[in-house]
Amino acid sequence: MGAMRIRNSIAIFKASWGVIRDDRELLWLPVISAIATLAVVVSFGVPVVLTGSDSADGFRLGAMGWVVAAAGYFVAAYVTIFFNAALVSAAHERLSGGDPTLGSALAGARRRAATILPWALLSASVSLFLRAVSERSGIVGRIVVGIIGMAWSLVTFLVLPILVVEDVGVGEAVRRSASMFKRTWGENVMGQGGVGLVGFLAVLAGVPVLVLALLTGNAVVAGLGAVVFALWVGVVMVVTSALSGVYQTALYLYASTGELPRGYEPEAIRGAFAARPGRAGSGGLGGFGGGLGGGGFSGRGFGG
Repeated sequence: MGAMRIRNSIAIFKASWGVIRDDRELLWLPVISAIATLAVVVSFGVPVVLTGSDSADGFRLGAMGWVVAAAGYFVAAYVTIFFNAALVSAAHERLSGGDPTLGSALAGARRRAATILPWALLSASVSLFLRAVSERSGIVGRIVVGIIGMAWSLVTFLVLPILVVEDVGVGEAVRRSASMFKRTWGENVMGQGGVGLVGFLAVLAGVPVLVLALLTGNAVVAGLGAVVFALWVGVVMVVTSALSGVYQTALYLYASTGELPRGYEPEAIRGAFAARPGRAGSGGLGGFGGGLGGGGFSGRGFGG
């Protein structure tokens, strides 16, 4: 079963790449998201620095600085989730037989702008809390917090597409995502880890270029090699971000409708949703009952 799921994940990945290849405009969404997030960080970061002060213990923030920093964090979280929602909307349109554009993707996110706001606040709050606890913990504590954070990410894996496609409340989306995680935990983990592994291997492929440039001993060549490597890492991040949205949206579409997403092989999708042995309803999709109605995509970073 493990080998089958790996083959299925590879097949779905290839089909997801086909969607990206046909809709290259989707790659602009992670790029715009990164630019917008950087603008938010700068806009809030400057006031934070100006309200701080140097002391014997180093740079310290005053009360107002902490308020501005927290506000900036929440705004950045919302921006990230907004563009993830746009990617989900575009992927859902393509996989449903439509022809998305950058404009239609952003329009889809704007329609859910108010719906995703509570999710941005919740996910950012959880992230801030876990980070604060981790910074005040020892090694064991940090490991425990890391496990809790991973569990939160997995359990809320399906929240964003539920919000984007079905327009339900955040509480209902989290509840249904947690319920579906119990049935699809293996596919959930492979869906998140598979694209990440591909991205990691792609970054490693660019390391020899950087190493060779540094070994030349020439400052100009070394600098050029560093720039090329940084650009390559950026490209990999953009592509894997888009792939993740398409991959998970495809799983959501099949799970929620029972219809095969355009461009996906039947056995690959059905195998990805095969129930685990020993569970009730192990006969594939039908055994999942109505609980699969929500499925979907949850971005990285701020939980979106």
